Amino acid sequence: MEEFVVLVNPDDQVLGLMEKQQAHQNGLLHRAFSVFLFNNNGEMLLQKRASGKYHSPGQWTNAVCSHPRENEDYLDGAARRLREELGIETDLNHKFSFIYKADVGKGLWEHELDHVFTGIYNDAFQLDSAEVEEVRYISPADLDTEMKENPENFTEWFKIILAEYKDHLDK
Repeated sequence: MEEFVVLVNPDDQVLGLMEKQQAHQNGLLHRAFSVFLFNNNGEMLLQKRASGKYHSPGQWTNAVCSHPRENEDYLDGAARRLREELGIETDLNHKFSFIYKADVGKGLWEHELDHVFTGIYNDAFQLDSAEVEEVRYISPADLDTEMKENPENFTEWFKIILAEYKDHLDK
């Protein structure tokens, strides 16, 4: 099944739909969301992308990142992908939105108007193996160390979104 993204201008006004891979090849601005989940110990959930993904396979990233469908709001899309990828449900809080552009290799770009959500989750997962290879929680200090020592193990967009998230924590 072909997946489409919602193309937008910087003010989030809809310009149309485009097949996801084509939008990534052309680096066109589209809607996206990112979810950061934490456990009660303050550790962040990371997911390792499945090895069959067409870009950034086998790299670590935040709990969920994806695209709302046509006529789907950002929060509903984020909740849908939590169910689809991780097999979970939890309350989410909208933190901020921003625009970024990242080269993800193989001539592909993520150029997204990204809405960032956070939530708390402490229970079991039912992973979709086509999407997620594994998950783990990590402390902020250990994450910083791993990202400095092995940046190639993390998706390009996660590096950008995490920095933006930390910026918003400082405000």
